[in-house]
Amino acid sequence: MGYSVEKSDAEWREQLSPDEYKVLRKAGTERAFTGKYTDTETKGVYACKACGAKLFESDTKFHSGCGWPSFYQPITDTVEYIEDNTFGMKRVEVRCANCGSHLGHVFPDGYGTPTGDRFCINSISLTLEPADEAEPA
Repeated sequence: MGYSVEKSDAEWREQLSPDEYKVLRKAGTERAFTGKYTDTETKGVYACKACGAKLFESDTKFHSGCGWPSFYQPITDTVEYIEDNTFGMKRVEVRCANCGSHLGHVFPDGYGTPTGDRFCINSISLTLEPADEAEPA
């Protein structure tokens, strides 16, 4: 698939830290309960760390206890879904639709969410853009 943002492997390596590169470009996973946004409750929008595309709104984030930030739905058409049969499991990988970077996986395991889905996303693949708390008078 062609993406709006395409870079060479060397360009991605230059832009991203080694840990970011491992997750975003090589479909790695950060360790559970170590990510910056696992327990964050700041209002705002979560964007792709690689390209800046807006992916998830904070009001769709919930505490699942799984060790990674969890969301029940992405912003419309911002992610793509890839069948993932690695490690002897059948899962659905979630990638940024703008640059193809690996974000995490989606599971249809409920958790009482409005969609019944849990998007289990690596913190390292995200950047939080806090909502502007100051309302103009």
